[in-house]
Amino acid sequence: MIQEKAQTSIQKEYSNLFEIDANLDRLVKRIELLSYVNPQNIEKEKQRFFGSKYTCEPEFKYPKLKFNPYKLHRLFFSQRLERIKDDTIRKFYQEVIYYYANMIQCIETIGKGKDFYYNSLRVFGTPTEKDVQNAQFILHYNNETLSGDMEKVFSPQDAKDYFEHFTKQYDFPLNVRFSTNIAADAMVSNSSQTLLIKKNTRFSKNQLLTLANHEIGIHLVTTYNGLLQPLKVFSNGLPKNVETQEGLAVFSEYMGGALTLKRLKELAYRVMASDSLIKGYSFADTFDLIHGQYKLNRDEAYSITLRAHRGGGFTKDRLYLSGLRKIYKRYQREGSLDVLLSGKVSLDSENHIKYLQDVGLAHPITHKSLSFTQKLNTNTTLDSILNNLK
Repeated sequence: MIQEKAQTSIQKEYSNLFEIDANLDRLVKRIELLSYVNPQNIEKEKQRFFGSKYTCEPEFKYPKLKFNPYKLHRLFFSQRLERIKDDTIRKFYQEVIYYYANMIQCIETIGKGKDFYYNSLRVFGTPTEKDVQNAQFILHYNNETLSGDMEKVFSPQDAKDYFEHFTKQYDFPLNVRFSTNIAADAMVSNSSQTLLIKKNTRFSKNQLLTLANHEIGIHLVTTYNGLLQPLKVFSNGLPKNVETQEGLAVFSEYMGGALTLKRLKELAYRVMASDSLIKGYSFADTFDLIHGQYKLNRDEAYSITLRAHRGGGFTKDRLYLSGLRKIYKRYQREGSLDVLLSGKVSLDSENHIKYLQDVGLAHPITHKSLSFTQKLNTNTTLDSILNNLK
């Protein structure tokens, strides 16, 4: 009863803020970038590229926009932020609106070459020299002997069954849908709270554990925690949240005993592929770097190249490794990562979250990532690598 009265008092005191937050929630539902940037003809273009002996540039097709970018921009910037009397919160929401506006420009220019690439840079940045050095450091390690857990013998239906069983450890529902139009083997759609599984692929035992800890243990945990917050911005995403979210997700793989050197190398290849974009590499050039020079098998090299070149040059993938490094260092320094699980938030927004908690506009988390308490990693090579990243 006391808690309800306190919440009612906060709703009244910050009524303008809640109105603007609800408006943004309605608008942002239309701009989930990953639902637009994944090509619709991935497999067809893959076969054409392989048939050309890795020379022809793929011609990807993308979903049509379901919104008018100009009108949506106008609606975002028509929010009367001056009605938010708290200076800290008003400035915070200004940053949020600029972030969403940049996302609209990203989506609007998908498939338009350099236009999309430069918009992507504004949202996700480009690999730093330090990122590239860390990637090269990881790639110098000799490959581990692969165990039977790495054999791809499980079907998409097997994966669905595995993920449903895994989610029973959590107090939230799991919606699953099969898809042929995603670049990853599985991914979470935040707006629909759905786990998408690639229809035409096979999974290994290790991969299922990896995806479960990554997609369910973090992406769905932060989705549902965000939905339980008073402000919708927590579930829709704060500025620069991707690096933190993906860092947490890979760290969850590590703590859950799923992370391998092979997987860490995959993240390093992604950095190298993202770095190739700023050097002006074509799709075929990046593929040659990963497959021809680094000797990664052609299917995995194609997947990494596709992820970097989709849309016209997509640098999101460079954030997984830097995010992991930052989360690992943060965990060693402070232990608890609970505040970073409160929604789609970022390390940069921690002070804002704590401020919102102090004034009653944010709550402690409901769902925790189980891997963080399990601490199942036994791979000393991984420990050595993570401790030595710059």
